[in-house]
Amino acid sequence: MEKIDVVASLGQLQLLRPAWTKAALGANDRLKLYLTVLQAAQSHAEHPSSAPLDMKHEFAAAKLDAPWLLALPASAYLDGATLHVPDLPSLKDKLRDDLRVMARPLDGDSEPAHRALMVRVEHWCTWLEGQPSDTLSPAQIKALTSGSRHGDDSFHLLVMDLHKALNHLASEFSNETIDGAHVWQLAESDRPRVTAFMRGLNRTRALKLNHPGLDTAATRDGDRLLIQNDIGTNDAHVLVVQVEGLKMVLTYSDLHQQRFAFFQAELSDIGATWSPVAMRTTAGLNADEAYQVGTATFECPSEDKLMSTLEALGSRIVFLIDWNRARKRLNLFVKKSQSVAVLTEAARREVGHMGWLGAGGEQLIHDAMQALGGDYFRIGQRLDKVLGEAQAREFLVETLALSSQSMRQRQPLPLIADAVRLLLLRYTRRHHDEFDLLSEHAAFCHALAEGIRDAIAHGRERDAKAMAKFAERAKGWERQADLQVMKSRALAENHPNWLPFMRLIERADDVADSLEEAAFLLSLIADSQRHAWHGDVRDSIRKLVDATLIATQDHIKALSIARGFGEDSSAEDQEEFIATSWRVLNAERQCDVLLRDVRRALAKHVDDAATHCLTTDFAAAVEQATDALLATTYGLRDLAFSRLGAKA
Repeated sequence: MEKIDVVASLGQLQLLRPAWTKAALGANDRLKLYLTVLQAAQSHAEHPSSAPLDMKHEFAAAKLDAPWLLALPASAYLDGATLHVPDLPSLKDKLRDDLRVMARPLDGDSEPAHRALMVRVEHWCTWLEGQPSDTLSPAQIKALTSGSRHGDDSFHLLVMDLHKALNHLASEFSNETIDGAHVWQLAESDRPRVTAFMRGLNRTRALKLNHPGLDTAATRDGDRLLIQNDIGTNDAHVLVVQVEGLKMVLTYSDLHQQRFAFFQAELSDIGATWSPVAMRTTAGLNADEAYQVGTATFECPSEDKLMSTLEALGSRIVFLIDWNRARKRLNLFVKKSQSVAVLTEAARREVGHMGWLGAGGEQLIHDAMQALGGDYFRIGQRLDKVLGEAQAREFLVETLALSSQSMRQRQPLPLIADAVRLLLLRYTRRHHDEFDLLSEHAAFCHALAEGIRDAIAHGRERDAKAMAKFAERAKGWERQADLQVMKSRALAENHPNWLPFMRLIERADDVADSLEEAAFLLSLIADSQRHAWHGDVRDSIRKLVDATLIATQDHIKALSIARGFGEDSSAEDQEEFIATSWRVLNAERQCDVLLRDVRRALAKHVDDAATHCLTTDFAAAVEQATDALLATTYGLRDLAFSRLGAKA
């Protein structure tokens, strides 16, 4: 007689419940696998040309050695709506036997809920015994696999309800805890491993605030240490850890593809190797949509590495709680990919997202945006459209960190709202998109001026082919400059504070237009010129384009200084800005003189009417660019002085 039978004969059934519960939890894993095999058989029968689902990793994790069961889906076929499965009677025997093993810890219990479960167990065992055929109708398949609670009872629902009852039972009869984990029948070598897991779990546990979850149970099953963690309430959101020797295997399933990918990346960072991810569908779960299942394996070279991996794994679990809810709310402010990036960074910093959700979530940020007023934000406007993608992402991470710390310190919600409002104000003041557009536009103007100067310096006004290519390139730069103007106009429509910058960039666009016109005229000169420019003509033109290039460089420098202006600006920066602005003023005056020198040289040395006319127009276009630079500099000067609190 087995030792368990001896104890049972003495009437001490309570002593057996830990062992029975351990066996029941193993039966639970196998039952879910049997149902998956049945669903895979149906799927293959409906789509015989597709490869059957590969479940070798799941069979190995469940310690299930049944080649016939692994091959069962490939042998299934449909005859009308009826599913034929040659080994179905054997599978039904497995379902019945493991259902009884799973229910055994509850048998004889006086708890009304447990007695109700045993009635259902007997019903389904009788049902299975009455189905000896190797066929299943659609109604029978639904009766076995459905997870919907909006209809009749199903075998699958019973398995899920038994699992919940077993978890509750395990916490009751476990009279020992290790750092909060309910444990029983552990080997001595298991205890430091459970301690390591709980050390990581408890390090981040407070981040969930008062949300339920993270209850942990651990026991030994043969050569394996089993650790189970209660993440949440979803039926398909499961985490079971098996440790055997220095190898750790984790089977994880999730209704949400994005959360699965997030956790997959988190564990990959600590050394996990993932099996191919399988998509599964269970009637009644996730609105009958597929959910993902994968197995992560950790091959640890030493006990120390195993301990650190267990600790790291434990610390990551809290970030799964309400992850998808946080992601959807962050999508209101940034792109979907950026929402995941925010949550990933919040997990890396170990601040999480639950504090932010608890403090008000999206309303916290909407209120802060509204408080800053229409000068910064308009109703319905997304955060990244104002701050830019990188700055919006950084602000959200800081907001999650601030909220997490404040909620754990039990600070009043109005105080947290004020802190987020000030944080957003700092980010908007740090944001310099206005000057980014101006600087980008100035860069295209500089490229135009530099291209013209280089063409003159290398005598390309006689190379028609080269100048035609340059004229096309110059047209592209001018279009890019126009694009910055259009962006500023679009922003000014929503933000009154953008109006001065829009007017300034519109003035600067005259610079780009004049220089692009000069490039076009230079290509016409190259195409029609029969004789080289006289030395005096070339020399006066070279001086003109050199002075224009220097003026565009000073304009860029003035913008760089002005973007940093504020009440704390240094006197040196202010003096340098004034000096740079005056150099642009002097350049415009110098170019007026140089234009006249060009005309004088042309009148003296050029007889060809076409060359004379085109060269005059070219020089005039270059000089007009410096006129526009001067007007832009005056506008920039007014704007800079207003930022300093002074009048120009």
